[in-house]
Amino acid sequence: MNRPFLIAQISDLHLKADGRLTYGVVDTLGALRRAVEHINASKQRPDIVVISGDLVDFGREDEYAVLKPELERLHMPFYLVPGNHDDRHNLLAAFAEQVYLPLSASGPLDWVVEKYPVRLIGMDTTIPGEHGGQLDYCQLDWLHAQLSRRPYVPTVIILHHPPFITGIGHMDREPFGNASALERVIAQHPQVERLLCGHLHRPMQRRFGGSVASICPGTSHQIVLDLDEAAPAHFNLEPAGYVLHRWHSEQGFVSHNAVFGDYEGPYPFYDVNGLID
Repeated sequence: MNRPFLIAQISDLHLKADGRLTYGVVDTLGALRRAVEHINASKQRPDIVVISGDLVDFGREDEYAVLKPELERLHMPFYLVPGNHDDRHNLLAAFAEQVYLPLSASGPLDWVVEKYPVRLIGMDTTIPGEHGGQLDYCQLDWLHAQLSRRPYVPTVIILHHPPFITGIGHMDREPFGNASALERVIAQHPQVERLLCGHLHRPMQRRFGGSVASICPGTSHQIVLDLDEAAPAHFNLEPAGYVLHRWHSEQGFVSHNAVFGDYEGPYPFYDVNGLID
């Protein structure tokens, strides 16, 4: 049996500079350090890490200067896309040695990585200066062309904004701008196993174009699960987490939600006498 290929997905790091707390409450730097330590020490060690946007909080050079050495502590390669809190130019300047990224930030930071059992396509859904996201029609044409080139290779697409309505009203007020156009592209390419998203700071899944679009929890704070359309924009400190995606050529793609931190256990179900009662 072939060895499974493991992808750890983290998202929405919202790193600040100078040790400042995000929203005056959240130690996002401490949270990222715990996440990196957890992933590095994991028994199910990932082959790669993908980071689905909002790497820093205000897109500032000093924030990326804090972020870069923290991500470089990962023991495996990492791949990132920008979110609405990021700045393309400052992100690219900080990570210029990442050869998969475009050479210029004059347009979207879209990319393809072909070196693994699963093909990776990163898509930049950001609209500079806006909270919501979309893929413009040039990007959709590019994506269709890329997917058409290798129709039999299992593929995941990494993007920040989820292309579906979630039921969390204050986030849905600025929905993905042309989700239906993206869905039509995905529907033509059954090799797309997952669309890996962030932005919502909560784990969610939805069928999309014959594939599955999923959202990763936040690495630090989470958006409150409140499905009242008029609910305020608020967050809490539920356990932070990530998603471990497992690809196997015979068994397909399975995604496991996991949390960071140490918890009591593990405890056995059985002893020498059988099931513990």
